[in-house]
Amino acid sequence: MKVTLSALDTSESSFMPLVVIEFAQDVKEETKEWLKNRIIAPKKDGDNNDDFLTMAECQFIIKHELENLRAKDEKMIPGYPQAKLYPGKSLLRRLLTSGIVIQVFPLHDNEALKKLEDTWYARFALKYQPIDNIRGYFGETIALYFGFLEYFTFALIPMAVIGLPYYLFVWEDYDKYVIFASFNLIWSTVILEVWKRGCANMTYRWGTLLMKRKFEEPRPGFHGVLGINSITGKEEPLYPSYKRQLRIYLVSLPFVCLCLYFSLYVMMIYFDLEVWALGLHENSGSEWTSVLLYVPSIIYAVVIEIMNRLYRYAAEFLTSWENHRLESAYQNHLILKVLVFNFLNCFASLFYIAFVLKDMKLLRQSLATLLITSQILNQIVESLLPYWLQRKHGVRVKRKVQALKVDIDATLYEQVILEKEMGTYLGTFDDYLELFLQFGYVSLFSCVYPLAAAFAVLNNFTEVNSDALKMCRVFKRPFSEPSASIGVWQLAFETMSVISVVTNCALIGMSPQVNAIFPESKADLILIVVAVEHSLLALKFILAFAIPDKPRHIQMKLARLEFESLEALKQQQMKLVTENLKEEPKESGKEKAT
Repeated sequence: MKVTLSALDTSESSFMPLVVIEFAQDVKEETKEWLKNRIIAPKKDGDNNDDFLTMAECQFIIKHELENLRAKDEKMIPGYPQAKLYPGKSLLRRLLTSGIVIQVFPLHDNEALKKLEDTWYARFALKYQPIDNIRGYFGETIALYFGFLEYFTFALIPMAVIGLPYYLFVWEDYDKYVIFASFNLIWSTVILEVWKRGCANMTYRWGTLLMKRKFEEPRPGFHGVLGINSITGKEEPLYPSYKRQLRIYLVSLPFVCLCLYFSLYVMMIYFDLEVWALGLHENSGSEWTSVLLYVPSIIYAVVIEIMNRLYRYAAEFLTSWENHRLESAYQNHLILKVLVFNFLNCFASLFYIAFVLKDMKLLRQSLATLLITSQILNQIVESLLPYWLQRKHGVRVKRKVQALKVDIDATLYEQVILEKEMGTYLGTFDDYLELFLQFGYVSLFSCVYPLAAAFAVLNNFTEVNSDALKMCRVFKRPFSEPSASIGVWQLAFETMSVISVVTNCALIGMSPQVNAIFPESKADLILIVVAVEHSLLALKFILAFAIPDKPRHIQMKLARLEFESLEALKQQQMKLVTENLKEEPKESGKEKAT
């Protein structure tokens, strides 16, 4: 392979590149020179703050500057007349889509990475994660994910401890599950509210708690006619909102509805397979056919995972095509599309079994199969398989570097070649989605399968280490992103906890033991179940209101900070007024002299 990175030929042994831009083979020199000039032009007078910012923060700034390079008067990319430009177009995005630039990625700091690994996952042990160290290396967004994963795992332990005896000793007595289900509903509210407080503690310590998104800059994929933002006064692309709304309601919404219909159609095929397997077992009654009873659920679980991943690609394409101005708006629309489909795809069959077929045995079997199969598939696809492929690639790269005889820093060259072939980490979206679906399996039907929390705890203890390995050794180092919270995922988890109140109350009301109390008057039973459900919802909202989102000491510090900011502003205003008053006599004296 031809070495095109001039940084590798430097004689300065202390040089350490922060970000790598990989060009395609035989890119014209005038194109490289043009891009270099566009990158460095606005920063000739910049200050050198090497010791002020962390490596992750420097890489984030570089990414921000690259993404906000936009065409002005250029009609095309120099050297490539077919790569057209228009005012406001993102240069980096155009270079990537034209194939001139292959990729842009930050390099790992091997020394800092080794220290992080030693304190994080190198030794398998039950311990707290070094969240502050993770934040220092990967940024706030990834640190918050691992903080939430750790918190959620420990929060599941009480549910697992209580659920185990219920599973072992009161398997069929659904009336005795009332206490467990009630505890589950209160638990789901409390853990989410307590997480808000813990999240506020962390982000205040990191300085991102009060991060404002109000004046967020346009995302790199946003395009439109270059104009002046009437609020900020900055030059940026402008795109009419009505066009975006038309794309959402006339294209995206019908497509999502079509996908939901297809998901339900696949679900009905699954139930046909269940009927076939059950009929085969009843006719033969052999051990082989008893094992066959689980096959439809396993096949359906695999199909669900495949459909979720295919739909994710379609949702990303549609959301990008909608041309949202802000990254936060893009993420919110993408999350909404994916959550609606994943919720229906993963849980529709369970709702159908519970409330249409009313088969609690099949519900328990399906829930266990879907939960365990999805966890195994996620571990294999997300961590084990990529790690195995990466190890094989690493061996090939080392052999290639050893055979290469060039006058460059071989260690740095090997690192760049190795990391450029690594997979790209696409963000915490899939990781949060996995936890969201897991939360649904645990909370929605807890009174039917209380062992779900125990399986979730076991999975998450391995998930912490496999995700850490994935971040450090499987994927390229992601650009850090500042965050004040887990964002819209907090609302998604809270919505799931509200739905779990309704499902658990309905399941308990359908149990034979509860129905026996009202053998003749089903209307009274429905009224009581609805009353209990409303009472539990009221209790949830009272708890959410009673538990402050921010601890008292954080509230005091924020109030103090706001007071000091106002005082500083007053002093600045008084200083300006005093200076103006001093200037007035001088000006009047000049006028008299004239």
